[in-house]
This record gives sequence, C-alpha cells and structure tokens, in this order.
Amino acid sequence: MDSFELNKIIAAILMVALLVIGLGKVADGVFHVNKPENPGYQVEVEGQPASTVSQVAEVEQKVDIAAIMALGDVTLGEKIFKKCAACHSIEKGGPNKIGPALYNVVGSKVGAVEDYKYSKTLASYGKDWTFEELNGFLTKPSSYLKGTKMSYAGLRKEADRASIIKYLNQNSDSPKQLP
Repeated sequence: MDSFELNKIIAAILMVALLVIGLGKVADGVFHVNKPENPGYQVEVEGQPASTVSQVAEVEQKVDIAAIMALGDVTLGEKIFKKCAACHSIEKGGPNKIGPALYNVVGSKVGAVEDYKYSKTLASYGKDWTFEELNGFLTKPSSYLKGTKMSYAGLRKEADRASIIKYLNQNSDSPKQLP
C-alpha cells in the first residue's frame, strides 16, 4: 500500500466524522426541544395534600437550640470571634467595618444597624436575630440567606456556633435569656 492510498483512507474517515458532526448540528437546529425549568416529575400521593410534604420538610429542619446552646462557652466564643473581628466590631458604639457592628445583635431586627448598606436579601428579611436564626446563618451564610454579601464559609461545629452566639449575647445592653 502506498502513501496515496493511506491518505485516501484517512480522508474518508475524517469526512465521515465531519458528516456525523454536521448532521448532529443540523438536527439540533431543526428539532429544538424546550428543557423544563425544574427537571424531574412531581409525584402527588392521593389523600395527602401537597402542603403536607413541605410541612414534613420544615419539621425536619427544626433544631433543638437548647441542646446546641448547652455546648457553647463564652471564652471559646471570644477566641473564635477573632476571625470575625476582621470584618465586624463588637464594642458598644463600635464602627461598621466591611460588615456591620455586632454589639446588641442578639434579639435585634435583621438588617437594623444604622449607617450600613445591607444586601437586598438581608434588608428585606424581616425577622429578628434569634438564637435559631443566628445558628442557621452561622452554619453557612450564603446558603441560609441566598444573596447575602457575607462570603464567610460558616462554622460547621455546633459548639463553635453556640460559643459565638453566647459571646454575641453577652456583648449587649440586655443579654437575652438562653434557651
């Protein structure tokens, strides 16, 4: 077999490959398929309203905040807060930094610190910083409140979160009663 025949074989293989790719592109243009917003199927069980499913999921997400808060220690919270001090102040009358000042934060309205520009998510949240809210937010801020400007990864350990919350509660004009 000489090199000319080998070139014809390679050219034939390349032409077949280009033809298959070309036909695929043409078929995609001719037969357009709209993809669904939410992939999958919704299965409804007879005799059970759809809201029951969401209520079950909500019950599963509830945490025993009293048990979590029992794990916390204020002195450990003060040590852990040093990570937060780069962006937040904790002193009474302290300035806002990259994040808002956190003195008196426990029990206050979310997004209520004066002279701080919150993300739209936090500004419109409309809840108070309860022990439960702080615990959920400190777990992973970006997934707890989608759209928040806080890029902190969060605290995975319950004892660390409880310690921070106890430290924040202590730094207040009127600390809240622990659960």
